[in-house]
Amino acid sequence: MRDLEHAADGGAPKDPGAAAAPADPARLAADLRRAVRGEVGFDVTSRALVTMDASNYRRVPLGVVAPRDADDVAAALEVCRTHGVPVVPRGGGTSIAGQATGTGVVLDFTRHLNQLVTLDPAARTAVVQPGLVLDRLQEAAAPHGLRFGPDPSTHSRCTLGGMIANNSCGSHSVAWGTTADNVRALTVLTARGERLRPGGDWAGAPDGLRALAEGELARLRTGFPALPRRISGYALDALLPEHGADVARSFCGSEGTLGILTEAVVDLVEAPKARALAVLGYADEAAAAEAAAGLLPHRPLTVEGMAADLVPSATGLPRGGAWLFVETGGATEAEARARAAEIARAADALDTEVVTDPAGQRALWRIREDAAGTATRMPDGTEAWPGWEDCAVPPARLGPYLRAFRALLTTHGLRGAPYGHFGDGCIHVRIDFDLLTAPGVTRFRRFSEDLADLVVAHGGSLSGEHGDGMARAELLPRMYGPDLVALFARAKAVWDPDGLLNPGVLVDPAPLDADLRFAVLPREPVDVAFGYPGDGGDFSAAVRRCVGVAKCRTTTANGPAVMCPSFRATGDERHSTRGRARLLHEMLAGELVTDGWQSEEVREALDLCLSCKGCRSDCPVEVDMATYKAEFLHHHYAGRRRPAAHHSMGRLPLWLTWASRTRTTGLLNTLARVRPLAALAKHLGGIAPERAIPRLARRTFSTWWRGRPEPRPGTGELVVLWPDTFTEHLSPSVGRAAVRVLEAAGLRVALPPTLPPRVPRPVGDGRTRNPAALLRLTTARRRVCCGLTYVSTGQLDRARTVLRRTLDLMEPVLDTDAPVVVLEPSCAAALRTDLPELLADDPRAARLAARVLTFAETLERHAPDWRPPRLDRPVTGQTHCHQHAVLGDTPDRRLREAAGLDGELTGGCCGLAGNFGFEKGHFDISRTCAEEQLLPAVRQAPPEATVLADGYSCRTQLAQLAGVRGRHLAEVLAEGVGEREREV
Repeated sequence: MRDLEHAADGGAPKDPGAAAAPADPARLAADLRRAVRGEVGFDVTSRALVTMDASNYRRVPLGVVAPRDADDVAAALEVCRTHGVPVVPRGGGTSIAGQATGTGVVLDFTRHLNQLVTLDPAARTAVVQPGLVLDRLQEAAAPHGLRFGPDPSTHSRCTLGGMIANNSCGSHSVAWGTTADNVRALTVLTARGERLRPGGDWAGAPDGLRALAEGELARLRTGFPALPRRISGYALDALLPEHGADVARSFCGSEGTLGILTEAVVDLVEAPKARALAVLGYADEAAAAEAAAGLLPHRPLTVEGMAADLVPSATGLPRGGAWLFVETGGATEAEARARAAEIARAADALDTEVVTDPAGQRALWRIREDAAGTATRMPDGTEAWPGWEDCAVPPARLGPYLRAFRALLTTHGLRGAPYGHFGDGCIHVRIDFDLLTAPGVTRFRRFSEDLADLVVAHGGSLSGEHGDGMARAELLPRMYGPDLVALFARAKAVWDPDGLLNPGVLVDPAPLDADLRFAVLPREPVDVAFGYPGDGGDFSAAVRRCVGVAKCRTTTANGPAVMCPSFRATGDERHSTRGRARLLHEMLAGELVTDGWQSEEVREALDLCLSCKGCRSDCPVEVDMATYKAEFLHHHYAGRRRPAAHHSMGRLPLWLTWASRTRTTGLLNTLARVRPLAALAKHLGGIAPERAIPRLARRTFSTWWRGRPEPRPGTGELVVLWPDTFTEHLSPSVGRAAVRVLEAAGLRVALPPTLPPRVPRPVGDGRTRNPAALLRLTTARRRVCCGLTYVSTGQLDRARTVLRRTLDLMEPVLDTDAPVVVLEPSCAAALRTDLPELLADDPRAARLAARVLTFAETLERHAPDWRPPRLDRPVTGQTHCHQHAVLGDTPDRRLREAAGLDGELTGGCCGLAGNFGFEKGHFDISRTCAEEQLLPAVRQAPPEATVLADGYSCRTQLAQLAGVRGRHLAEVLAEGVGEREREV
């Protein structure tokens, strides 16, 4: 962004290992396009998406190549060698030490070289391509009772190639070892195009490697610490004769610096048929760490540790300030439980609990797996960063090491929350480094040097899982000494004599404070519309939330999760939450994306964001891309012509109100059924031609309300029912049903006032009548509005105006204790989140947001003794994405259970998502999202099942794509209330 001031401090020397840019990048791109059959991207977006991984580092590549096969890899290597351009292999981009970034050409293996080639259950092996996601291998092996042993917390998106490059481990390494322990043979291309098959007994060794190793046997036997998690440096000791001269094992952990992996033969292990989890509580993390090594003789599957500062709530956990998660396996549940109980008895713990319920175990493991993200924020909201994420010491030394580590943090004035693989002595931690200023970066360097010395003093490894990358390679001499590090350089020269593969990593390393990704961001806060309260009002800090752990890149939705439907539909990184955050980062940096808020690259990436807000809850660091998209659109179209859809659907509340006031809804419905007229209207309104125009209600909900018979006076609590645009004009039956149920529960229902502030407006008479009735002739009635359609299309100035007017109307309600019942989940979410963030300067906004309740929440909190009618029928459908992300659905689950509505609703997003699915060009993606979970669930449901869909978009999607009528929970309960009343 040209007009933003950028940080001059916090920078550092550029990577000395980076090759100089070629004189003609265009020629390089052209040569690559001629040579390879896969995609070649030298455009801004392709490069911006891979400037970072999950580390603190940023390096801008020249371009990206997605090879289709090994021949493409060889061709790309030959072109890059001719041009003298470095090559960096990349998988899921979840590395946290910077090794998946580079200044040359990045090879993206996730697009094509991502297949499971073969799986041999008898031999317990699999042949995999480097871009295969670990979970896909696990899914294929599971029916045979097998699995791949290592399982990092990023298992749903990390690739086997990346795991081999980093020698990844995961929580089960105490049982099944590291990736290197589970690799049988590799297929590798050297930078000079030689195809090798590394394996045991010197198989696949490049010329000169054996002579090098045999000339340094003494050094190889004495220079490496004996650790289960020694990942730092090259594993040259695997070449010792007593270790089988295993070239494949020595290649693991080389971080893309020796050769390019194109295929691997990996071993599989037998998966336990049943598992149990012993959760052991200790006073603090050091006590837990000291106990961990003593549990290893019991041969557990995991020994994981976590302290209270990483657990949002200790509810359901044993008493203590830190916990060990010790998993056991067995042929039966009873056997697994017995082993877990034995460990619980042997553990010197304050309190213990054994969990055998799979759902309960998954909930506990989810806390652990999300720690890589949740640890990026301290309890007070301060940012924390990787860099010293996974040092390892001998397990028996872990307790003293943790105490010394905490003391070192205090000495440097830093904070962190350690957790990780206590059974292996490997600790993860994010630390609140200041990486934005020169003094902060200096402290980062000094702490790194001191911590490296501390780790070595305890006999440990600088890296115990994720590799050295740019974060630790500079400090390897402190661990190995200069002679062994020089031997690493000689081994690198044997494999890669031209130094083309991932330069600046491991050998001839870049300074650990070079190329920090924060140095390019603006120093001063950017002028924005939203308040970003969790980020101190700083949009740059909001964008920095994305640390790259890539949970948004999962290819299948798991359970109730929503994030990220557009990525699952396209498989394109630019349509993931991380990809969009990367482009916004580059927009703020202004180096690649040079036109700021006017960037077409950023607009195109955000175009397929459904604003489902799934990332707000499913992302471990709560990135809110829906808000960032609205912010971007607000600036992008400031003073410019907006798309037609922003006018037709962004201002939907205005058009529907006019149609109602002019009494033309019937005429509009008739015209919408005339195909040529409907086609013209859709063309002019930017609406997808595949969509049918929804039918407007002939009688609005408010009209019905004003005309209904006088309700009997109630004695229950007053609740104010919000007449959202969809309920008011498109599905008033939902509002009528809600009134019926709420009144049956003994509540007094009122609607918000509709007259301007100067007119007295009583609240709570059930009719919102006003004694100054004559003023209706001269005073226009107004309607409350959550501003959702204006926000989703980035019309934030208009949204503010609408919301301030709404607050004026709601003042009498805010003077009462009445909750505000919102039936449409997307509107409720807008009032709870967008309203206070857009009008942070108006205290009424927070007051109204705090009053908003869903239909189920209202019944649970304000009619706790009421029992719904017993319906006893199956249900299917989908939890609204905004309900999942913002509102929560636990009260809905309890209400359905009380009513005998049996069945789980799916997760994911319906794909319509308000205006998104109606916009021209979005229909195919919208349908793909619906086909992921919602439509299959409806098709597979029994014929008698009721389809629940509280959102108007969800009901519309069901009607238009499946011909199925979805119903709001209020409508279903209202039927039962009616039957109960008739029986009485």
